[in-house]
Amino acid sequence: MYPTIIQAKSKSYKTIREELFGPILTVFVYPDDELDEMLRYCDESTPYALTGAIFAQDRQVIAHMERMLRRAAGNFYINDKPTGAVIGQQPFGGARASGTNDKVGSALNLYRWMSLRTIKDNFNPTKEIAYPFMAEE
Repeated sequence: MYPTIIQAKSKSYKTIREELFGPILTVFVYPDDELDEMLRYCDESTPYALTGAIFAQDRQVIAHMERMLRRAAGNFYINDKPTGAVIGQQPFGGARASGTNDKVGSALNLYRWMSLRTIKDNFNPTKEIAYPFMAEE
């Protein structure tokens, strides 16, 4: 099956801001000098944060883009397809309105199902609690 490709005329086009499941790719072409503005838009324009990807060759640009998009997706790919995560081989879980980011397929998922509790049981109870700074002078 081939994806439906939508060329958006505006960065606020509906299919850019919504979480879609299907072979749909929305493309918005912007001027090179607006990269940082577009990265901010990707990070802030939608409540969803399931999967994201960047494709680039310049490692400095990759590092810059990854930093700016650090909250934009629970799963983030660099120069790889952003589909088809295999549970058990790659932890998977979205952030924000796309999930709890608990990474199904990893030990991190266990924390979602736990309610941590600490118990201290002292078998030799203290008879007096005294703090030196509270002593009379």
